[in-house]
Amino acid sequence: MAEKFQQYHKTDKKYNFDTELLHKGAYINAPDDHPEAMPIYLTTAHDSDSVYDLMDRYERGAFCYNRNRNANRMALAELCAAVDNGKGAVVCPSGMSAIFMTVSTLVKSGDHILSDKTLYGEVIPLFTDILGKFGVEVTFIDFTDKQQVIDNTKENTVLYYCETTSNPMCMVVDLKWIADYAHERGIKFAVDNTFMTPVAVKPLDFGVDYAIYSLTKFMNGHSDAVAGVVVSNDEKMIAEIHEQQVLTGSVADAFTSYLCARGMRTLDLRLKKQMANATALAELFANNKHVKKVYHPSRPDHPQHELASKQFQNGYGAMMSVEFDCTRDQLNAFMEKLNLCHYAGTLGGFRTTMAQPWSSSHENLPEEERIALGITYGLVRFSVGTENIEDLIADF
Repeated sequence: MAEKFQQYHKTDKKYNFDTELLHKGAYINAPDDHPEAMPIYLTTAHDSDSVYDLMDRYERGAFCYNRNRNANRMALAELCAAVDNGKGAVVCPSGMSAIFMTVSTLVKSGDHILSDKTLYGEVIPLFTDILGKFGVEVTFIDFTDKQQVIDNTKENTVLYYCETTSNPMCMVVDLKWIADYAHERGIKFAVDNTFMTPVAVKPLDFGVDYAIYSLTKFMNGHSDAVAGVVVSNDEKMIAEIHEQQVLTGSVADAFTSYLCARGMRTLDLRLKKQMANATALAELFANNKHVKKVYHPSRPDHPQHELASKQFQNGYGAMMSVEFDCTRDQLNAFMEKLNLCHYAGTLGGFRTTMAQPWSSSHENLPEEERIALGITYGLVRFSVGTENIEDLIADF
């Protein structure tokens, strides 16, 4: 037989008007369990009856203070862990925060990070300028070249870091090989899986220790929330990352967590169509005389096409880059004439967008470094959306 519902601070006392405004209706004095949709917990704290009640909350892992634990944030962490076959997750206020919380928990002064050289542009100064101030060393190499991984691993290397599909060149790394090589040497392996999402690849299944996402992008998919997450099977390290998150205040808010969880409900539906659209557009661009090169793993001429075919499922990703053979004026005229695809300083939404890495994500890199990475003025990165493919093809 169900226990009688315990009403919280229920009293028949009448107070003055200004006090009544503050206290009446503050608590839900009726059972509120199992709502069909997750409520948004916009509260900074959950009250306790007494110190004994507070201690009981601590022991049960109940909610007390928002920075430590929030229902929406924890529900989103549970969802992210589940879809990536992980045992735990930590939700952060941005993808960059998720990267920093993870890496800064794993390394200390005197340690060495071996990183892929083709990354989201702002990760490079995060490693060199921020972590470098604390005595952390970093080497950037081509992670698609296994010999470079072997040759650049040092005695003090504690972390390998790369992206499953690199930004913006869409190169693909062999996750299983790198994970095995890392673990033979006691090295942790973290990857940013933002571009591919668990719909295409679950990094932990290949032995990766930490899968990191900018939830802002495809995971949420609606261009209305900024957040990040790290997922792992290493429950001890997840607890340490969470502790550092709490101490630094790097936590996602309740409303953003709610939006991300809501957006993820359609992740499977969105990504499968977006990846199919991207493959079709890659074919269109590859056969155009004004295009120098198409960077998308679906292409047979992509250097890791065979690996991508084995490593990914459901498609080759919804991100691609195209290098146009044109002048600056021609490129800008092309962008201005598009009707469906528009320029955006982000990616991963349900609509097709484009960006120019030269002037955005990699703007702060010296020009010679950008060119060495293959990032020219004519390179345009496309985030392919869920539009009808015939309409997208006609527009381009």
